[in-house]
Amino acid sequence: MPGKPELSFEEEDLQYEEEILRNPFSVKCWIRYIEFKQNAPQNVLNLIYERALKELPGSYKLWYNYLKQRRKQVKPRCVTDPGFEEVNNCHERALVFMHKMPRIWLDYCHFLMDQYKITRTRRTFDRALRALPITQHHRIWPLYLKFVRRYPLLETAVRVYRRYLKLSPENAEEYIEYLRSIDRLDEAAVRLATIVNDENFVSKEGKSNYQLWHDLCNLISQNPDKVKSLNVGAIIRGGLTRFTDQLGKLWCSLADYYIRSGHFEKARDVYEEAVQTVMTVRDFTQVFDSFAQFEESMIAAKMETTSDLGKEEDDDVDLELRLARFEQLINRRPLLLNSVLLRQNPHNVHEWHKRVKLYEGKPREIINTYTEAVQTVDPAKATGKPHGLWVAFAKFYEDNGQIEDARTIFEKATKVNFKQVGDLSSVWCEYGEMELRHENYDQALHILRKATAIPAKKAEYFDASEPVQSRVYKSLKVWSMLADLEESLGTFKSTKAVYDRIIDLRIATPQIIINYALFLEEHNYFEESFKAYERGISLFKWPNVYDIWNTYLTKFIDRYGGKKLERARDLFEQALDGCPQKFAKTIYLLYAKLEEEYGLARHAMAVYDRATRAVQPQEQYEMYNIYIKRAAEIYGVTHTRGIYEKAIEVLSDEHSREICLRFADMECKLGEIDRARAIYSYCSQICDPRLTASFWQTWKDFEIRHGNEDTIREMLRLKRSVQATYNTQVNFMASQMLKISGTTPGTDVGPGQNEIDNMRLLEQRAEQLAAEAEQDKPKIKDKILFVRSDASRSELAELSRQANPDEIDIDDDDESDGSQDDEPDEVHLEQKSVPDAVFGGLKND
Repeated sequence: MPGKPELSFEEEDLQYEEEILRNPFSVKCWIRYIEFKQNAPQNVLNLIYERALKELPGSYKLWYNYLKQRRKQVKPRCVTDPGFEEVNNCHERALVFMHKMPRIWLDYCHFLMDQYKITRTRRTFDRALRALPITQHHRIWPLYLKFVRRYPLLETAVRVYRRYLKLSPENAEEYIEYLRSIDRLDEAAVRLATIVNDENFVSKEGKSNYQLWHDLCNLISQNPDKVKSLNVGAIIRGGLTRFTDQLGKLWCSLADYYIRSGHFEKARDVYEEAVQTVMTVRDFTQVFDSFAQFEESMIAAKMETTSDLGKEEDDDVDLELRLARFEQLINRRPLLLNSVLLRQNPHNVHEWHKRVKLYEGKPREIINTYTEAVQTVDPAKATGKPHGLWVAFAKFYEDNGQIEDARTIFEKATKVNFKQVGDLSSVWCEYGEMELRHENYDQALHILRKATAIPAKKAEYFDASEPVQSRVYKSLKVWSMLADLEESLGTFKSTKAVYDRIIDLRIATPQIIINYALFLEEHNYFEESFKAYERGISLFKWPNVYDIWNTYLTKFIDRYGGKKLERARDLFEQALDGCPQKFAKTIYLLYAKLEEEYGLARHAMAVYDRATRAVQPQEQYEMYNIYIKRAAEIYGVTHTRGIYEKAIEVLSDEHSREICLRFADMECKLGEIDRARAIYSYCSQICDPRLTASFWQTWKDFEIRHGNEDTIREMLRLKRSVQATYNTQVNFMASQMLKISGTTPGTDVGPGQNEIDNMRLLEQRAEQLAAEAEQDKPKIKDKILFVRSDASRSELAELSRQANPDEIDIDDDDESDGSQDDEPDEVHLEQKSVPDAVFGGLKND
């Protein structure tokens, strides 16, 4: 048949042909045959595909591979080649059977796009959308949209996008972006307004509703001549009511719209409205900066126009007007900013004060500001001190000589229901001080008496449910000022009545009690003064009563001296009963001074002795020094021995060393060398030679002056013994134990466990030795020990010899002779440590 290629088979094709004859409807057989003939000429390969598709027209695999092969064959050719149309026909034939296969449609459309057949391509896309189920349209639309964007088919693209948005309205932002790119801003603005008003719209670009609003405002404000379908002012004002926390940009967009439209006065009105309505400093800053920039640009434009057209009188007036307007705007900035802060919190007292300062030199504006402030600020919600506004308002009238107006303001202020009593009491006090400044003393007294008058309905000071006017009668601030005025202007009787009333109301402080007593003392009512102290003492407890006791005792001694000694002693005992250690020192010293000057010396010494036990530990050393000094002045230095002994027992090691050195120095001055040596020996037990070298040097100097070879050798032996005693600390013994564990014969346990057990035993032994040493701490009254017990020292020496057999015994005195080496240390203790023989005179003296 003409027009059809003749079938010709090669010998290798026979097996595939026979297989096809046996299975003509097997796709696998045809695929194997096609793969075998892959390198055959195009017409042969196409013929095999055609034969296969004639038998299997519904095979997607055969159609897909065949169409792919045909497109590949014509790809190098020019698009005007007839072969392209043949391939198009193949696609059309395939779509008869494969019209539900989106891949076939996509390949066909893409092939047509490469041929630049615009109309045919568009119609093919439409056919594909009609043929395919709607669930597969999402595969066609991306390529379709890419096609319409590729060519300047604006109207076609818009219509295609509109159809697309009916299926996928969530992709409206893509359409809006396309409309912007083709400069169809009116429709873009309409679409953007639609999605902004759609509460269910979710931006695929992650933009918030406010950001979309901002984009819409920018679009319509920057292109007023292209956006005709929307009411720009209504849209932006709708955004202002919707987004109350982000108003600055929206106001600027609205003003920008009018500026670009040429309505400059409307733009200025918008700016003025904005700076007077925004609620945050950030929004105010944005609007004000934009406003200032607008005014600058207007001035610059006018100056440029004037220079181009020549200078005229009208232009000069207009330019001056614009400059004045700009200058006024800059000058108004602090006031406008203050207004913003007050709109945020109209109860901010500090901002109201700042606003008054901004109006300095303008009395009418200041009065209006104060009036607005006192009417606006709610005392219950106020930030700051609300009474300060009333006081400042009254002071403003006072400074301008309008005293009656100031009184009126104060009278109104006293009726305000403040949140706290302190505010009202401050108003009364300021009211009284104003009258004092103008020398209206009687009026000041009348005001404060009125403030402290007992109301008909009494209320507790801290009862917030009652108004402050019912509680101000318990305000100590008002009573204190009234007491001061009564002392200065009133009579003795009226002043005393005020103080008594303060005490009866139980609002007095220790200072009030002291002031009352001093007032009575000034008028020579001494016993009344002491009664006032007594009343104060009954009102307060420690530590608040300390100042009262201190003043009372001092005044009593100054008044009576030794005339009423027993009464004074009773007062001191009463004061010391329950007195904390922190305040005991001053009272004890005052008590001792009383006994020294007017009483008995032994009573003074007893007071000093009590004081050393009653004061704080850190004050005991100072108290003992005073005790020793006073005892030496009264009884002589020999009487201080017992005090020294007690101090050494009670004080800390550091202070005990200082006391011992002073004690030994005193004994040296008295010629009691043995006593001094015994004191040095006792003190050595708390003096580590590594830390207290000064003590050992002092003892050495003492022995050089007063001792001999035996005493010096004994001192050196004690020094080594004390050194060994302090070396029994856990840290020192731990390092020794490491040596012991290294030389200990092996056992069944591992070396690590052996070291741990040895260390634990060593720590327990060290703690035991420390406990024994604490229990055996020497007391200078009973017995002075120079070294630790020989048992402990022998155990340590034995432990050290076990650790290192070759170690030299530190207890051996290399400088001693043979007879001394044969005798143990306790022989020396019996010879030297004889407290009864050495210190027996302490008790006898």
